[in-house]
This record gives sequence, C-alpha cells and structure tokens, in this order.
Amino acid sequence: MVGLITKIIIILLVCLSFVSLSPCEALPEDVTIMGSSTVMPLAEAAAEVFNLEQNDYLVSVTAGGTGAGILGIVERKYDIAMASRAITEEEKQMFGDSFQEFKIGMDGISIAVSDEIYQEGVRDLSRDQVMRIYSGEITNWNEVGGPDKDIYVISREYGSGTRDDFNEAVIGDIGTESPGVDTVAYSGAEVKTAISGSDRAIGYLGFNYLGGGVQGIAFNGIVPSYENIKLDFYELKRNLYFYTFGDPTPGARAFIDFILGPKGQKIAAEEGFIPD
Repeated sequence: MVGLITKIIIILLVCLSFVSLSPCEALPEDVTIMGSSTVMPLAEAAAEVFNLEQNDYLVSVTAGGTGAGILGIVERKYDIAMASRAITEEEKQMFGDSFQEFKIGMDGISIAVSDEIYQEGVRDLSRDQVMRIYSGEITNWNEVGGPDKDIYVISREYGSGTRDDFNEAVIGDIGTESPGVDTVAYSGAEVKTAISGSDRAIGYLGFNYLGGGVQGIAFNGIVPSYENIKLDFYELKRNLYFYTFGDPTPGARAFIDFILGPKGQKIAAEEGFIPD
C-alpha cells in the first residue's frame, strides 16, 4: 500500500513538473475607467474595439459622474477618470496638481425639449429665458412662445460635469441651486428618457443624445449641430477629457493612445461626438 501511494505521489510530481514547464498565456491586465455618463458611450464603444484588437489589457467602463471619477483616480480605485469638464482649481487645491489631462473630443450641451413643445413653436431660447426657467421665474411655455402648459424642468445631479458646465455658462455659478427644477436625472440617458416621456419637458444633455423624441433647440439663436460646435459658433460647446492622477499605467496609456488615434477618433464621430 505504501508503495502504491509513493508511486502516485511520484506520478503527480512528474505531471506538475510538465505543467510548470508548459507555456502559460498571461492574463490581461485590467484597466478601469469611471466617471462622466456623457463620455461613457464613447469610452464603452472604444473599449469594445480595443479589447478585441489586443490581449495585453482588458478595459472596463463604469459611469458615476465626473466628480466621482476624479475622486476615484485620486483614491487609486480607477486608472482613468472620464470628465465632461476640466479639473477645477478647487480640486487641484484639495488633491494636488498631479492630474494629467487628455482631451479626447468635443461636445455641446444641448438645450432640449419634448417633441410636442418643439412642434408647437419653441425652437429657440435665450440665455435669460433658460436661466429664468431654471430659477422658477418662468413656469409656463406660453411665456416663451409655446403652448399653455406648465414647464417640466429636468436637471442633472450634483457632481455631474454637465451640470457644472450648464450652471457656469447659463446661470453664472457652478454651485448655484435651481429652484425651478422638478426632476434630477443621474445621466444623459435618464434626461433623454424623461424628456421623451413627457409632452412639456425641458432639459440639457450632450449633443450625442439628441433624437428619439428629444429635440435640440437653438440657444441664443444658434442650433447645436456638428458644424456649429466644431467651428466654435455654439456657445455651450465643451471639451471632453480623460484624466489620470500621476503618470498613466501602461494599460491606461495604451487605451488613451488608442482613443486619440485614428480608430478612436472615428469611433468618437460614429458615437455622435466631435473628434478633437
């Protein structure tokens, strides 16, 4: 019996030695990305292609808002933050100036209304009109040339880069409250769903979300279009970014290079963004 056990042990040791000598394929290194829901469709589409084209890295993308993405890279929970606004001076003072910025494309914050409101004549709003709608001073569409319907006002959540950019450009202060708001949405997709599901709504969202019952209207006389954003005619134009905290990891660097290259910028255009 002892001899049999000894033989089994010898056989197992020999087998293990062959396994250790056989070549093993290394597992891909994870590259984690988190942040702006506006940037997320571009990052997801690019990651899908990038993951198929090479075996060294595996990119995963999670939404959560620009502010959460920035905090995530500072805390080393994520490799890349997606951002629909630039890093603020307050964030630099709070976390240090180790951020590395990569501009990956352009977008326009589109003022959008329900299709019914658009069809009934509301196709252009001034900055003052939008500001007064969000402040609660204008509450009925008939005050801006539309039908006799209460305005259903949709905003983004605190920490959203889109909200910060909208507040700064339209209201004049990033941190301002908007007492006229009826609903807070947690992504551009949620804003789109809320607008398309109503017959009296207004909201703001990325240019790439327009369509499907959501009509982008002119802001101060200029419509949000590819050409107007690209040529800097549309006032609510903004840059979209990737950020790392310190030098990018090799995997993050590889994905950033991919998204800034011809294939990545082609994907940006296909996803409704304006390539850099």
